[in-house]
Amino acid sequence: MTCHSYKAKPKPPYPTSFQHPKSLSSSSKGSDFSRRHFPLCTPTVTTSEMSDQSLPPPPAESKSRPVGGTEHSWCRAVPGGTGTTVLGLLLSKPPDIPHLQSSLHTLQNLHPILRSKIHHDPSRRDFSFLIPPSPPLHLQILDLAATARAIASHPDADDPSVSDFHKIHEHEINRVMWFDPTHPSYSDTDVMFATVYTVSESQWAVFLSLHTATCDRAAAAALLRELLVLAAGGGEIEGGGFETGDNGEVGLGIEDLIPNGKANKSLWARGFDMLGYSLNSFRLANLEFKDPNTERFSQMIRLRMNSDETQKLLAGCKLRGIKLCGALAAAGLIATRCSKDHLPPYQKEKYAVVTLNDCRSLLDPPLTSHHLGFYHSAILNTHDISAEDTVWEVASRCYFSFSNAKDNNKHFSDMSDLNFLMCKAIENPSLTPSSSMRTALISVFEDPIIEISGPEQQNLGLHDYIGYASAHGVGPSIAIFDTIRDGQLDSACVYPSPLFSRDQMNRIFDDMKKILVNSSVEVNEG
Repeated sequence: MTCHSYKAKPKPPYPTSFQHPKSLSSSSKGSDFSRRHFPLCTPTVTTSEMSDQSLPPPPAESKSRPVGGTEHSWCRAVPGGTGTTVLGLLLSKPPDIPHLQSSLHTLQNLHPILRSKIHHDPSRRDFSFLIPPSPPLHLQILDLAATARAIASHPDADDPSVSDFHKIHEHEINRVMWFDPTHPSYSDTDVMFATVYTVSESQWAVFLSLHTATCDRAAAAALLRELLVLAAGGGEIEGGGFETGDNGEVGLGIEDLIPNGKANKSLWARGFDMLGYSLNSFRLANLEFKDPNTERFSQMIRLRMNSDETQKLLAGCKLRGIKLCGALAAAGLIATRCSKDHLPPYQKEKYAVVTLNDCRSLLDPPLTSHHLGFYHSAILNTHDISAEDTVWEVASRCYFSFSNAKDNNKHFSDMSDLNFLMCKAIENPSLTPSSSMRTALISVFEDPIIEISGPEQQNLGLHDYIGYASAHGVGPSIAIFDTIRDGQLDSACVYPSPLFSRDQMNRIFDDMKKILVNSSVEVNEG
């Protein structure tokens, strides 16, 4: 037997007809690309009843909540290839399947949004979360043969520089589990799936796939910490010190929690800003497109620094009163501009940077990262860059343009504008250059995720872990998910392929690292 599912209650089979996101022209009907490149074995389902005695009693009946405006945008974006979040854990010990299943069910009861389904109402032309009374998730388990087939199907299967864990992670992030309501395979679909891969005789990988409308980056990081604590404790909450934010309730959407007056904008100002965003989009430069016609999928390259390099970089940021996001954006802008050898060094190009910030602490009432959902907002700024610009000057420009906009509440007042433009790009790809659906050169987060290893990682045999989201639908050319893990920068840099090639992006990220490291050395020597 190649794979099976371990689950608590019978449910419809896990979707196995995975199709790559529709081609980016509005007339596209899709293809079998994903079946050829990201197949999954057809599961042989074995059902076993489990008793999770540690779980609080579930509610007696299903609940529902209409999605908010930002959540609606993600429900539109995810089927096209942007917004599938995948957390991957590489283990050197075999996972205890009953404990893992129990841990996941505990999390679904603590955070009901994790057991919800995305439902589309055609009469209202809108989405809602349907929350069943009991956890629906079941764990899919793939043996060595099934895992080997998944690895062999990867476009870079023969590239030894890409690890098997990396290939499986990209395999997971490109599986299509959420369809557009117009797709014939559409049905109400769970927002979370879990899969265990047998990578080798001594390594196993656990993946959680999540719909971004229900779990943003901060929530995903909190979820990972909770899962590690629960898995180490056998799936039970011990000691009463387990922090949760939503206390078994589904929270409101971000729009309903914005403090009074913060999102106010006159009709004239809104129209002016929308016109500005639209006109600017036609003047934006980007990386060179390698293949704008072939269907796309997400690929990832890790940009890593050692402890010494990381601390020097952070010290350089602190010296200038800026955050890491400014330096990362600046390095990406300069590396992109310097990649264009055909342009004279002094010639400037205009690039767009999207900075995402976690709004939880700014909402009314304030939330924590343990309130699961999507509570980020975005601020878009443009910058004129030449090959002669220095990284710290550009980093200061990037950061202070963002912070000034945030001080003026643009992260709230422009939220509906950016959601509207995102949906328009999904509906009309031809409005973007070469129908690429690229809305910016680079996206960064205001703050990195900070991770410090604890005893639960060692007890579980956690060898490596990483989380990021797909970005081959509407979105930036480069999406950076930065983490500082045990004092070392570890960034997952996601890009759409084959719009950009792995060789091309490897050069960009190598140049970004050189720019950051060399600039940090100059700061410390100066």
